[in-house]
Amino acid sequence: MAASGAVELGAAAATAAPSPAPAQAPAPRARPRGGGVGDPGSCFLLSQGTTRLLLTKVPFFREIIVSSFSCEHCGWNNTEIHSAGRIQDQGVRYALTVRTQEDMNREVVKTDSATTSIPELDFEIPAFTQKGALTTVEGLISRAISGLEQDQPTRRANEEAVAERIDEFIVRLKELKRVASPFTLIIDDPSGNSFVENPHAPQKDHALVITHYNRTVQQEEMLGLQAEAPEEKPEEEDLRNEVLQFNTNCPECNAPAQTNMKLVQIPHFKEVIIMATNCDSCGHRTNEVKSGGAVEPLGTRITFHITHPSDLTRDVLKSETCSVEIPELEFELGMAVLGGKFTTLEGLLKDIRELVTKNPFTLGDSSNPDQMEKLREFSQKLDQILEGNVKAHFIMNDPAGNSYLQNVYAPEDDPEMKVEHYKRTFDQNEELGLNDMKTEGYETGLAPQR
Repeated sequence: MAASGAVELGAAAATAAPSPAPAQAPAPRARPRGGGVGDPGSCFLLSQGTTRLLLTKVPFFREIIVSSFSCEHCGWNNTEIHSAGRIQDQGVRYALTVRTQEDMNREVVKTDSATTSIPELDFEIPAFTQKGALTTVEGLISRAISGLEQDQPTRRANEEAVAERIDEFIVRLKELKRVASPFTLIIDDPSGNSFVENPHAPQKDHALVITHYNRTVQQEEMLGLQAEAPEEKPEEEDLRNEVLQFNTNCPECNAPAQTNMKLVQIPHFKEVIIMATNCDSCGHRTNEVKSGGAVEPLGTRITFHITHPSDLTRDVLKSETCSVEIPELEFELGMAVLGGKFTTLEGLLKDIRELVTKNPFTLGDSSNPDQMEKLREFSQKLDQILEGNVKAHFIMNDPAGNSYLQNVYAPEDDPEMKVEHYKRTFDQNEELGLNDMKTEGYETGLAPQR
């Protein structure tokens, strides 16, 4: 048959019995499993009939309700099945290759939401055109044949050509019942409540392919289910464009103050967190830089040769774990002194000068004259470096690898700057607290709780 005829044939095969209104079966009453329930109903002649309901379990499947109506006045009867459970989480598709008469005797549970098709004949029974049925493969084909034959007298009178084509198709369906050649029966049920028997259960059935799938939105609507709206992911805040504020106390006067925090991406380096505290009571201001990443696998040593006043405008990130050395001044600044800073090279040198010259232990009447002279000489040489009159080397040594000095030639190498990466010593790891840090398998090392 052509594809255009498949839809018509499917609609014609919707019912194997005449087309009276189906009986409205009342809800099943509580009954022991396997027992029947008889209830009055009405046939299409409005005579009183009986509807029987049976709760039964299909082996290797699930529970179903078999509904059977019969009328003793006109002899009309009808049988339907309903799932005793809920709509499954996934749809199911059964593809059975029928080769022998034993395959024709397989039990089939077909719900009203299932689509039945035979690709070899281009034949399809659409969903919701037949009531659910508990039958066999042969019974499904017989039901389709009966549905096609019931309106043939009318077609022969009005559309003789269509009737002839349907007669030819009925002959092909009857040939399927004799299994003259293998064919494929496909039952596709979005509700997941249809079933085709596996006579070899619990072993695998090589003639039967079962596929479970996620329903589409159209299938959800067809089953009367409300499709779940996709979860809206909360918008992630871009902290790079935000300045966060939180309350704190001034480190000098302990008055309430605010600390501003901002995440900054340093080009050709990494992200850092800049924190600044301003106190309105005493005017104290602090700024501090925290690394936005973890401790690097290797330490970093940066050696920069200051040869021009423009070199002092380079950006510098000095972490809390970085020490500074100026060989020409015989000066070395230890770790944690001045804290973390993000400034320029000139700003860092000025902070060093202020730290040294305003040290309370080197000022006053009790200060050592020799020490005062050395301090004055150090300050003069540092001023000459700041003025660009003296060339000097500036060395940053950070075992954590979180310090940075701007390379104005990036991504090319800077001829005046040398960056070395080295393996930390045990003592350096000890200062960073890495020797006692265990990030893998730490659960096994925990002491038992008492």
